[in-house]
Amino acid sequence: MENSEKLKEIVKEKYSEIAKQDKASNQASCCGSGSVSTEVYNIMTDDYTEMQGYNQDADLGLGCGLPTQFAQIKTGDTVIDLGSGAGNDCFIARHEAGETGKVIGIDFTPEMIKKARLNAEKLRFNNVEFREGDIENMPVSDDVADVVVSNCVLNLVPEKQNVIKEIFRVLKPGGHFSISDIVLSGELPKKLQEDAEMYAGCVSGAIQKDDYMEMIVKTGFENISIQKEKPIELPEDILSKYLNEDEVRAFKLGETGIFSVTVFAQKPGGTSKKIKVSLKDLQENACLPGSGCC
Repeated sequence: MENSEKLKEIVKEKYSEIAKQDKASNQASCCGSGSVSTEVYNIMTDDYTEMQGYNQDADLGLGCGLPTQFAQIKTGDTVIDLGSGAGNDCFIARHEAGETGKVIGIDFTPEMIKKARLNAEKLRFNNVEFREGDIENMPVSDDVADVVVSNCVLNLVPEKQNVIKEIFRVLKPGGHFSISDIVLSGELPKKLQEDAEMYAGCVSGAIQKDDYMEMIVKTGFENISIQKEKPIELPEDILSKYLNEDEVRAFKLGETGIFSVTVFAQKPGGTSKKIKVSLKDLQENACLPGSGCC
């Protein structure tokens, strides 16, 4: 499609625009990118409104899961949110970590950082900060975080393995992550793969589920589990922007699947109990012993 730096510029430009859009528009499109569907109101996002710490101004409707619901955040924890947007997951994480905890949101879109900081100021949170930076090279020291969360962001990064390695670096020994993201089973039609809006819309930048899980295994994480998985259905009125009628029908009847997965994994060390896991285990088990998800 494009080289890594060009893709990053496409995403930064698009998410600068998305920062100014309303939640309804973002939910009815693919992560706020491209056409708004009139068939489906909510394509990817889960409902945050019942979660404690939720702030309406910070919810842009851009996620594909509820990672903070599964993240096992404790009072006093330091939490890092990758691709923090307007601050939604950060504020929920802050509720869990309490006044003695610390939350760091990282985003490389200046408009998102500005919006998140304004929201934090309104809420008078002095233990939530937002740092502008690339999650492939986080502006954070080694062994800082107890927990890392992220919601529908890794699919936007060209070099995903670099992000997984960075997560490993910034986590304390025994720390863990809970990340929601889009993955694939089967190949997308070429017209979707090559479209920039579909990349910024969290679809064409997604990789195969097995490859995604294997990256986590190879980086050295343990106690890996899929905490939640749900299929994502692209409505016909969005597909028809890229595919003709026959291609839409073939895609919908084909074997390609688009999924939101929330994955838990732990960095070795600390007081964690090591459980060896292979890619085969991950393919056969939605939850593994010791993951806390069963």
